[in-house]
Amino acid sequence: MIELNSKQRKLLENEASTLSPVVIIGAAGLTEGVEKMTDAQLESHELIKVSFNDYKDEKVELTRSLAEKCRATVVRIIGNKAILYRTAKENERRRFERQLMKLAK
Repeated sequence: MIELNSKQRKLLENEASTLSPVVIIGAAGLTEGVEKMTDAQLESHELIKVSFNDYKDEKVELTRSLAEKCRATVVRIIGNKAILYRTAKENERRRFERQLMKLAK
């Protein structure tokens, strides 16, 4: 997990604004299957949205737990959606690294 400053968060938030949720937390809660799906989606996309259809009162704790298990960073929780970010392992698949580095200063 990386620490993001407010400028970096804003950049990722703006990028995520057009994304649809690719992981949904439903009645079963935070299962191993949800963790695997989140990990796979982060590997493919770097930046994802998670939607909470259930467990809305526990979304902050569940988002933090999910991010920790997937080695991701919580960008923001807005309403019943969470935005997660994890830098891609392969250099050629990194979409945001250069922009985030510029804003790190």
